[in-house]
Amino acid sequence: MAMLEVKNIGISFGGLKAVDNFSLTIEKGQLYGLIGPNGAGKTTIFNLLTGVYKADHGAIFLDGKELTGKSTIEINQAGIARTFQNIRLFKDLSVLDNVKVGLHNHHPYSTIEGIFRLPRYYKVEKEMNARAMELLKVFDLDKECDYKASNLPYGKQRKLEIARALATDPKLLLLDEPAAGMNPNETAELMDTIRFVRDHFDMTVLLIEHDMKLVSGICEKLTVLNFGQVLTQGETSEVLNDKRVITAYLGE
Repeated sequence: MAMLEVKNIGISFGGLKAVDNFSLTIEKGQLYGLIGPNGAGKTTIFNLLTGVYKADHGAIFLDGKELTGKSTIEINQAGIARTFQNIRLFKDLSVLDNVKVGLHNHHPYSTIEGIFRLPRYYKVEKEMNARAMELLKVFDLDKECDYKASNLPYGKQRKLEIARALATDPKLLLLDEPAAGMNPNETAELMDTIRFVRDHFDMTVLLIEHDMKLVSGICEKLTVLNFGQVLTQGETSEVLNDKRVITAYLGE
């Protein structure tokens, strides 16, 4: 059974088709890339997959369960988490608290328990602190756990956003241009991080990316999007040698 199956989804804005009959199948454990020129509809697809937008038609299945029309919270609880092209951290919160935000879906306590600091509140907070520190150690961020998120270097803010997404215990991780703004050394480190996440967390990863070195280095399969439609799909080496893909990028 595929981890993600998307069947002919589409959406229009003001009569303009932003995504038109988009289909995609990703197997469990794959590192899959979604590429295409600016304005091709890539982030719109991420917004459809995470419930930010509701598709006009089509269906979305995660691990066999239909998610079409579900809310963002329901989709996250079902197992899809994401990062954003423009990093969205709670910059005035600590590094540790940013990760704990992602843990609340799985470690709940009631408002009353929180306000009056009842025993369950302390129990859950202790569990979340321990789990958050485990995740921070994976990304070598544990020593900065008390820093404000805004005080981290750019590359580490990217890592923190991934750690927070993983705190929701997803089956599928969506990365929206994770290498944006990174220097070559940071990008190389990010490639290692993404591979580690896939292997260590038994994760399926779908990423949008413009850095072709990163794409060719880690993605096993690619879908190329152009003007909201699938231009081509297949093995990475074959796709990147397709003349239609080269033309699409030259025309960007």
